[in-house]
Amino acid sequence: MDRKYMRQTLITPFIVMVILVFILIALLFTVHPVMALLAGCIAVIIMIITGVILKKNMARSETYFENIAVKVSKGNAVAINQIPVGMILLNQSDKVEWYNQFIREKIDRPILADAINEIFPNLLNQLKIQGVNEVHTQYKETKFKVRYAEEMHMLYFLDETERVETFEVYEESQPVIGMVFLDNYDEITQNMNDANRTEMNSMMTNAVNEWAAENHIYVKRFSSDQFVIFLNNRILADLETTKFNLLDRIREKSRDKKTHLTLSIGIGEGTDNLITLGELAQSSLDLALGRGGDQVAIKNTSGGVRFFGGKTNPMEKRTRVRARVISHALRDILIEGDNVIIMGHKRPDMDAIGAAIGVARFARMNDLNAYIVLNAYDIDETLSRVMLEIEEKPELKEIFITSDEAWSLMTNRTTLVVVDTHKPDMVIDENILNKASRKVVIDHHRRGEDFISSPLLVYMEPYASSTAELVTELLEYQPEEHKLTRLESTVMLAGIIVDTRNFTLRTGSRTFDAASYLRSHGADTILCQHFLKDNMDTYLQRSELIKTVQLGQDGIAIANGDETTIFDPVTIAQAADELLSINGVEASFVVARRADDVVGISARSLGEINVQLVMEALGGGGHLSNAAVQLSGVTVENAILDLEDAIEEQFKRSELS
Repeated sequence: MDRKYMRQTLITPFIVMVILVFILIALLFTVHPVMALLAGCIAVIIMIITGVILKKNMARSETYFENIAVKVSKGNAVAINQIPVGMILLNQSDKVEWYNQFIREKIDRPILADAINEIFPNLLNQLKIQGVNEVHTQYKETKFKVRYAEEMHMLYFLDETERVETFEVYEESQPVIGMVFLDNYDEITQNMNDANRTEMNSMMTNAVNEWAAENHIYVKRFSSDQFVIFLNNRILADLETTKFNLLDRIREKSRDKKTHLTLSIGIGEGTDNLITLGELAQSSLDLALGRGGDQVAIKNTSGGVRFFGGKTNPMEKRTRVRARVISHALRDILIEGDNVIIMGHKRPDMDAIGAAIGVARFARMNDLNAYIVLNAYDIDETLSRVMLEIEEKPELKEIFITSDEAWSLMTNRTTLVVVDTHKPDMVIDENILNKASRKVVIDHHRRGEDFISSPLLVYMEPYASSTAELVTELLEYQPEEHKLTRLESTVMLAGIIVDTRNFTLRTGSRTFDAASYLRSHGADTILCQHFLKDNMDTYLQRSELIKTVQLGQDGIAIANGDETTIFDPVTIAQAADELLSINGVEASFVVARRADDVVGISARSLGEINVQLVMEALGGGGHLSNAAVQLSGVTVENAILDLEDAIEEQFKRSELS
């Protein structure tokens, strides 16, 4: 309340009262003059006394309000300088015009006339983004939450260092559950005598327990080849910096014992719900084993997955029990349905077609109708030669159908068998995949994060050379009344030849067993060579690609095609294969345009370098020594730069060494 208003409030009633009194006296004077004179004298005395009192009250009120004003002024000054909120006033050039004591104490240097973005990099730019009310920033060790009053050009800083540190402590202490699995413990120890088995068991247990003790992890062994571990986020972060060196320890100790034992770990994180963590840990372990083992998979509740390890080729399992069990399980699933639809990946290669033909024969061995989805636009030059041979075999030709025909044939009891891929976005027709309620997956690639949902059966063996090899093994345990034909055997053998580069890569004893089985059923190696022949243009294009090769450090060879030339995917892959035959090349990458808006990269390795990890970093995938990726909307030059960054990042993480 200001002084003028206060005076009006006190004086106005007094004046009104005086006027009313004099009016009353005037009226009284007309009736009784003596009484009016007496009343007037009394009124004057009362007015004088009232005026004196009023004057004293006004003086007292003015003193009171002056004291209040002084206190408010001092309070404002104290609030601005001592309130635990920082304030910085900016001028029109976004430079500091004024700041309070809080900021002066937090920032240990004069900042007057300094640009705010020099003190807090990019701060004002973030705050001026539409819809952003506050941002978080830091000056040395102090963390701030900052708000911006645009109309005043004022920044308000709240110190949240303690809150952030408390939250970090909480996050670091969040529980984590892991499952540790000795990949091939049973296979290695089954033929050992009791003394050697006990020694191996003791060595593995001690190695895991020592690693757990060093990292403050609780570990409990609950079977001959499995452990459960309990830790927290802080310990997990430390383990990630060491790249889970337990994998290397187990591998080295196993090598000292002249064995090839490896270890896989699945970890669940991101919640304090122990049931969810346990399920994530088991799912992560399944994923790590599906990718070939000898690695760590970490799953978060948000769905993200991180991988460590995977440096070695998956070890071939010598037992055929699993193949026999899968063969019988697949037969039961197919018989429970009505017809069978088989589908490979987009732009199918010889392995995908060979595996599809093998599954179709598997179905006919059990008196079921089977069809293979293959559209005209999916057929490349190599497959066209195969299809010409198939055209002459009516009983084989009729099983190839288009996507539209497959859609019309499907019922709720149709079994869809996906071969040579497990990623939903890689199949020939995703609509058919989504329509199917009964699905089976047969693949030899390492399992990726994306996977076909709810399959009835999954047969994934990353140690296998090809999907055709896996399907050949399944055929061996089915009735012989409807044996493989010569052409079917030849196409399947061609699939194995392509994926093994003429039996030189990813080849185990089971690969030769499968090839022997196909040869015994009439597979023609001369016809295989006919299928895999190049025409002159393809040969010259491949030579053009190889001519651009640049050999870098660590045996990395990179070749690329011209920006304006479109190369066939098979040509790109063959060029990558041939680069491995050059002395000094440990891994090859060929980058070339596959379509107007797609650049493809084919990657090959002799086994020492994990090209799958490099391709996964770019959004692709594949096998440890055979992988690829397709990049949309980029130039060949930019694709090479992205590839070099991915290779460098993998070497930094020591994943490739």
